[in-house]
Amino acid sequence: MTVLITGANGNISSALLERLAGSGLEVRAMVRDAAKAPAIPGVEIVVGDLDDPASLDVAFDGVDTLWLLTAMGPQAPHASMNAIWAARAAGVRHIVRLSAIGAAHDAPTRNGRLHALSDAELRASGIDWTIIRPAFFMQNLLGGVNGDALYGALGDGRVGLIDVRDIADFAAVVLADPRAHAGATYTITGPESISLHEAADAAASVLEMPISYRKLSDDQAYAAMLGFGLPEWVAAVSVEYGRAYASNWGDLTTPDFERVVGRQARDFATFARDHASMLRAAA
Repeated sequence: MTVLITGANGNISSALLERLAGSGLEVRAMVRDAAKAPAIPGVEIVVGDLDDPASLDVAFDGVDTLWLLTAMGPQAPHASMNAIWAARAAGVRHIVRLSAIGAAHDAPTRNGRLHALSDAELRASGIDWTIIRPAFFMQNLLGGVNGDALYGALGDGRVGLIDVRDIADFAAVVLADPRAHAGATYTITGPESISLHEAADAAASVLEMPISYRKLSDDQAYAAMLGFGLPEWVAAVSVEYGRAYASNWGDLTTPDFERVVGRQARDFATFARDHASMLRAAA
């Protein structure tokens, strides 16, 4: 079975490629620039761009299962639409789509509403599908540690944070036997819903030094993200997510991860221990 991985240079897809290498699947990774392709033994590299439908014919040829990940932004439904159209033309039998937690037509963020459109299009495509909606990524917090503080804009809200490595592990299980997950929409979270106060405490315990959570206002968070080089749209939508999380919109956990993978997802303390060197460098 040939599996095509899109978004191959991103955090999730690159981790997924590592999981799939040596799995017995024929794995193909699609990149815009072959010179920047991940070097993973056994993974075939193809060039294609989801924003350019004419570039997809060769990349999708002979593919049985598609891992569909689109970059966050207003163009995401266009990219998803192009992928689904190319998949239909190529005879792809199953699409596993990375959506967003709480994706719905009435979601509190533009990103969630756009993902709802693409989820609906996939369900109506005539191709077997699986949709995965992960919670807030633990890795998003790594850039918020500076000195003795964890900066964030989630207020006092609690969130079912998930490790990106667990998203990749979950996706690898689904891609290994997609028929077993046909028609399923999964919301995957970590095993606990915590506040950033508790996340700071966990980081402090690992580093054996005081770290406290310092709340940023919407304006402060927006300016900081622009300063880090994020596109304006992404920064603005991230502020929308922050407002939603501050209201406890993300205060949930689900059994989906453990039910599919057969183990509990990593908790934040484990994440902090595994990333201690990165946290220590920032502290």
